[in-house]
Amino acid sequence: MSLQKFVPTPEFEEYKEAFKDFFRLTRRDDGVILVEAHTLGGPIQLSVENHRALGQMLKVIGADPKNEIMILTGSGEEFMMDSDPEGFALEEEDMEYWAYEYAYKDGRINVSSLINDLEIPTIGLMNGPGFHSEIVLMCDITLCADDATIFDLHYDIGSVPADGIHNCFQELLGVKRAAYALLTGEAITPEKALEWGMVNEVMPRDQLIERAYKIADHIMTQPRTTRRLTTQIVRRPWKQRIVNDLDGGFGIQMFGHVAKKKAIHTRTGISGVVDYVRKGKPNNFDD
Repeated sequence: MSLQKFVPTPEFEEYKEAFKDFFRLTRRDDGVILVEAHTLGGPIQLSVENHRALGQMLKVIGADPKNEIMILTGSGEEFMMDSDPEGFALEEEDMEYWAYEYAYKDGRINVSSLINDLEIPTIGLMNGPGFHSEIVLMCDITLCADDATIFDLHYDIGSVPADGIHNCFQELLGVKRAAYALLTGEAITPEKALEWGMVNEVMPRDQLIERAYKIADHIMTQPRTTRRLTTQIVRRPWKQRIVNDLDGGFGIQMFGHVAKKKAIHTRTGISGVVDYVRKGKPNNFDD
């Protein structure tokens, strides 16, 4: 008998409770776990708190060997179209500290954890229009609601688009289309996202979770080791992409913030920029 015991792995009921203010967690007996991100039960409103919670949640789910497939989605009719009214007070109070502790460090952990800390297949659901779509687009399989416009707001709010969204768009769209989307805030329709290979299927919002479970049922037909090793094969391009481009890009983005010495994640600043998406316009400068 070994002289030491294993450190206990996370228990589902414990972390379900710990993360309840940020994610609704539901797990079937076979280990398929549904993660519904929310703010007060509705669409995600970005804040430093839920930004950090994402990476924490992904690491914990990855550390629990009873989890076998993760389905990740937002809540309600939008994915993420607002920021918490006070969610970036820390950015205004101490820009330099925020730029490293809550943006550079936490943001890199979020993207890296999705790709490296989960040994299980992932299915992302783009449940509605929103920014920071990389967290579902970089899942192994992505399903999209038929009204879920994909876009990036960073350039239009005065930020370098390099916190993981650049990895996502360049990998899925190619250099030219990614450049156009990142510089113009192009509103990418679900139909175009499907045609361009950003998502795998498009359907009404109320069918997303049911469809995800059906795909999960198929994935679960093969042995655990086969599922997990196949995941390493299909995820390898993402691993190479973030090794090459994530840290440096994030550093450039944070340099831009600190050099400008101006907080940009205000609720009014973001709502004014993303309004064109709600109006069905292609960008902020064309009618």
